[in-house]
Amino acid sequence: MTVRILTSKNFEINVLKREGVSVVRFWAEWCGPCRMMQPMYASLAEELAKDAEFGEVDVEADPDIASAFGIRGVPTVIFFKDGKPASQIVGVATRSKYAETVSQLAAA
Repeated sequence: MTVRILTSKNFEINVLKREGVSVVRFWAEWCGPCRMMQPMYASLAEELAKDAEFGEVDVEADPDIASAFGIRGVPTVIFFKDGKPASQIVGVATRSKYAETVSQLAAA
């Protein structure tokens, strides 16, 4: 599974109305740490495809989504469970931290 590009047109159906775990990365092109974590995020999306759907929101292209979730800094990753925010990581964390959070939510 690849990382889905999320916009104001598809965010509701792909995240808020979706059952299960959704992982959403908020990022911006000008953000060095965001670009640095992109390969790891894409790899996690493939590795954890059975446990979660992965998507990303460009905060410059869709500031309304970022604003709705109080995103103040990028990168920020919000983990949704059945359409509701369940956990959040601000900044870049270890690969294992993202995987562990997905596993915990998938098992809950």
